Amino acid sequence: MSDPEILVRVDGRVGVLTLNRPGALHALTTGMCQAMTDALLSWRDDARVELVLLDHAGERGFCAGGDIRMLAESGAGDGRAAADFFLTEYRLNHLLMVYPKPIVAVIDGITMGGGVGLSLPARYRVATERTTFAMPETGIGLFPDVGGGWHLPRMAGHTGLWLALTGARIKAADCELSGVATDDLASADLAQFKARLIADPAAVETILTELEVDPGRTPLGANHDRIERLFGGDSVEAIVAALAADGTEWANAQLATLRSKSPISVKVSFRQMQLGAKARSFAEVMIMEYRIARRMVATHDFQEGVRAVIVDKDNKPVWAPGSIEAVSEAQVDAIFAPLPPGEEWTPLPGLSS
Repeated sequence: MSDPEILVRVDGRVGVLTLNRPGALHALTTGMCQAMTDALLSWRDDARVELVLLDHAGERGFCAGGDIRMLAESGAGDGRAAADFFLTEYRLNHLLMVYPKPIVAVIDGITMGGGVGLSLPARYRVATERTTFAMPETGIGLFPDVGGGWHLPRMAGHTGLWLALTGARIKAADCELSGVATDDLASADLAQFKARLIADPAAVETILTELEVDPGRTPLGANHDRIERLFGGDSVEAIVAALAADGTEWANAQLATLRSKSPISVKVSFRQMQLGAKARSFAEVMIMEYRIARRMVATHDFQEGVRAVIVDKDNKPVWAPGSIEAVSEAQVDAIFAPLPPGEEWTPLPGLSS
C-alpha cells in the first residue's frame, strides 16, 4: 500500500492537512485537491475544529505546482483529465478563499504554482529562510493560475505583474514585503510553532509574534522603483520597449528573461492581470482562469514547454509564435472566450462568490 497523498487529521481543536508527496515536491493531483476539499467541508460546520493548519511532509518544499505531465498528456488528447483537475483545483482555491475559519499555511521551502493557490487564501502565511516563492508558468507555456489573476494584481504597484511575466523567484524577506507571507519563522522553530498552535489555536497571533524572526534584506525593495517605472506600460510591447530603452544591467536581465518565455503565455498573463485587477470577486477570476487553462493545455507552447523543461530537460523550447510581437490580439481573444454552454467553471454548490 502506498502512503496517502494527503494526511488528514484533527489534533486538539485544529484540523490538519499535510501534503504528502515529498518525492514529487507535493505536486497536486486531482485526488489531493478532492481530499482537501472533502476535509474542509467536513470541518466547516464542526464546532470542534477552530482553525485549519496546512503544511507538508519533509523539508524540500511546500508544493511545487500541479501534475504537469498529466496535464500535458491530457492536453494532447481529449483534455478531459485536465479539465477535471482544473475544475477540482479551482473549486478548492475558491473554498479556501471563502472559508469561515482561520487557515494557517506553512510555506516552508518551494512554493510555486498550485502551492501558491493553496497558501495565498490563508489568513496566516508563514515563511521561513528556506522559502522560495514563484509563479513560473510562462516558462512552460502556461499562465499564473490558481487565483493568480486575483492575488498578483493586488500586490503593491506592479510587483505582481513582474512576478507573473518573468516568473521571478523571491525569498522570505521579499515574500513578507510583497504580502505573500504574513510572518517569518526560523525553520528550526516550526515544530514548536505547530505544537503550540495545536495546544492553543486561539493564541495563533501571539505565538507568531513571539517566534517571528527578521528575514533580512529585501532585494525586491531595492528594485521597487525600477519595477514601477519599467513594468507600468499598457501593453507587453510597451514594457519590452521600456526595458530596452533603459539599458541597465537589471533591465537587460528582465528583458532577456521575458524574451525566453512563451510569447503567447506572456501576452495571456498580461491580460489576465489587467482583467483580474478589475474583477469584483474571486469566483469571477476563477471563471476566467478556467477558460484560459482549458485552452492553454492544448497549445503547442505548453506541449513544447513540458518537453523542454520536464521531459527532455534541454531547456531549449521552440515557441510558436516565436516572439511577443508576433502574437496577435485575436489569438489572445480566443483563449479568453467563453466556453460552450454547460462547461464554464462553477463554485462548489452552496458557496457564495
